[in-house]
Amino acid sequence: MSPRTRRTARAGQYVALLCYLVFLAFPFLWLISTAFKPAPELGSLHPTWIPEHPTLDNFRAAFDEQPLLRAAANSLIAALSAGIIAVVIATPMAYVMARHRSRLSTAATGWVVVSQAFPFVLLIIPLFLVLKHLHLINTLWGLIMVYVVWSMPFALWMLVGYVRAVPRELEEAAAVDGASRLRTLVSVTAPLLAPGIVATALFAFITAWNEFFFALVLLKTPEKQTLPVVLTHFLGAEGASDLGPLAAAAFLATLPSLVLFAVIQRRITGGMLAGAVKS
Repeated sequence: MSPRTRRTARAGQYVALLCYLVFLAFPFLWLISTAFKPAPELGSLHPTWIPEHPTLDNFRAAFDEQPLLRAAANSLIAALSAGIIAVVIATPMAYVMARHRSRLSTAATGWVVVSQAFPFVLLIIPLFLVLKHLHLINTLWGLIMVYVVWSMPFALWMLVGYVRAVPRELEEAAAVDGASRLRTLVSVTAPLLAPGIVATALFAFITAWNEFFFALVLLKTPEKQTLPVVLTHFLGAEGASDLGPLAAAAFLATLPSLVLFAVIQRRITGGMLAGAVKS
């Protein structure tokens, strides 16, 4: 391939990537624009990208109409608890799966991948019956249990990749020096896994923060509903919506996910690629 052809191909790739980024960014940019538009501009027949008279009235109305702070607190409790519990359970499981390869661990890895293909509709009825038997319907702890189970497969997949990226020679050297298996795990392996553990916990947090379907079905009391469910209250009975406050509330609800994903996106990619490293 000639240098000119390579430059043309590279330019085409950049143009395609730019178009894809514009396609992905359009809804969020329009959401921001809508959140700061006054009511007359929202009903205009000739909408503009940049608000002509930006206002914060939509944000004030959003907090006045719905209990966003209480819903955000519920989402924070559920997401934070799910992230911590998922990591605590998944870390030792991932270590065993990565270090002790067998037919059982291979089958477990395959089950982890297959389980991600199950649709929510197939799971919600069994989950509802189990939680009802445990008297956990309409409780945040019941929702947290569901989030932990749902995020566990991907958390295991990520952590197995990080464990495999840690050289076995480090653990063998510690064993030669007289360190026990527990001491080796705590002093040698765990510090090297810290970035992966943090990235996995943040991923579980983001997944739980944005989840809507399980929270809608399992939480009935308004005081316990999470932020994604409360956002639907801005919609009227016949599909009419209070567009300005809805856009403002949705923008605020999206910010934590965007910030956290910007922080962990490189670590997530590293965890996926680490699983391909041959130990």
